[in-house]
Amino acid sequence: MSVIGLDIGTTGCKAIVFSDEWKILGQGKREYSILTPQPHWAEQDAELVWNLALESLAGAVSQAISDPPKAMALSVQGEAVIAVDKDGKPLRHAILGMDTRTTAENEWLIETFGAEELFRRTGMPIHTMNTLTKLLWLKKNEPSIWDQSHQFLLYEDYFLRRLTGKATISHCLASRTQMYDLEAGCWATDILDRCGIEIERLAELPPAAGGIVGELDKKIGVRIGINSEVLLVSGGHDQACAALGSGVIEPGLAMVSTGTAEVVEVAMSSPVLSVSLRKGNISVYRHVVPELYLSMTLNHSGGLLLRWFRDTLCKDKLLTAKQGGSDAYDLILADVKAGPTDLMVLPHFAGSGTPLVDTTSRGAFLGMTFATTQADIAKAILEGLTFELRINLDLLRESGIKIETLHAVGGGARGDLWLQLKADICETPLRIPRVTEAACLGAAILASVGAGNYKSVGSAVREAVEMDRTITPHSKNVEAYRPRYELYQELYPTLISLLRR
Repeated sequence: MSVIGLDIGTTGCKAIVFSDEWKILGQGKREYSILTPQPHWAEQDAELVWNLALESLAGAVSQAISDPPKAMALSVQGEAVIAVDKDGKPLRHAILGMDTRTTAENEWLIETFGAEELFRRTGMPIHTMNTLTKLLWLKKNEPSIWDQSHQFLLYEDYFLRRLTGKATISHCLASRTQMYDLEAGCWATDILDRCGIEIERLAELPPAAGGIVGELDKKIGVRIGINSEVLLVSGGHDQACAALGSGVIEPGLAMVSTGTAEVVEVAMSSPVLSVSLRKGNISVYRHVVPELYLSMTLNHSGGLLLRWFRDTLCKDKLLTAKQGGSDAYDLILADVKAGPTDLMVLPHFAGSGTPLVDTTSRGAFLGMTFATTQADIAKAILEGLTFELRINLDLLRESGIKIETLHAVGGGARGDLWLQLKADICETPLRIPRVTEAACLGAAILASVGAGNYKSVGSAVREAVEMDRTITPHSKNVEAYRPRYELYQELYPTLISLLRR
């Protein structure tokens, strides 16, 4: 019995059909844009995303005619807020997690609840990405939309509302909203009441993680090429699904996911809500794996920065790649030199990620000369992003969280250069799964377990997740990058005053 993992990311969606032997039978993907109508805003046309996701599903299903899928689960970007009417249709564009307009709302939350208490209750530090702040902004600044809205959904419950007729949100994704009581395992009604948010306007929580939440609407099934029954199983946050799809199902295992954003997820048996993690803006939430929790670092730039460089400053390589059927990134990095570059890049194009979370910071390139090439700049971008990764790993380790290896997934796991940089700069071995589209695989594992193919997530992972290879640090490069890392840590303190001015 085949299953589908559908991943709704920040800049693209992917649908993959897996056989019961975990071979890929079909896949489809589409890209979409982030809208920035004003400074600090990041929005998205949720209706467009819905239609492109259905196209992806249709493409994947058309390649798997011999084994039509029987179950599906969703892996979705977190924190996006979608105000919908009674039919589940969006009333405005989705407000994305990377949107930073909610500074005033965060200040009100600190005054009303206290940053420490909110982190203790919800596992979410004060941050502009949180769903709660976006709802408060919407209530204050767009009262007509607020009054018209039947529900306020995230991408998972938005899709399930339209796929099954009922809005259901996983405990995993709900625990990222700052409106979920981490210990009690339910919506924090006292927080909602104080903020004037009716619980009826949020999606329902399923009885347990990974359970069946409905059946695919037959009209939608016909549209994507499926005429038989398809079970919808509770999925979760894309990074949690990717952690599952990379084999992070035991305390202490960790994943680095490099897609639009770059994220580290570390599995824990119980939530670690230490002062150092709160001050480092590290979120703690429910894993899609029952009885486990995750701590998560976040760099919003991630692969999005490399994509910006490709699309904005390397149009010659894009054209050549299109004409020759090659990959533009390979062309850009074809002449890259060995060892550290002479450049320094502060990759704060969307403000800084964890642990600083400074929305006023900006990107910077230092050390350029007339000899600087596209390849030099591209590699320096990779170095800067990896220095940010190292800062977060150091913080997690200093907080008592043990990390010995990283399971590397996402688009960044397909490039050997970046993988080796991660191993060398972070001084940590990386294990690369056979399927690097781990978010889709994680969602498919949940679908398969929910449909009764396996007794547990662990038994499914033992069959579905295989490691392809291990990247180990090169001692020569480790020594070369240590002083560069020390220098990198001076960039933000040196530049931030000037950037703000």
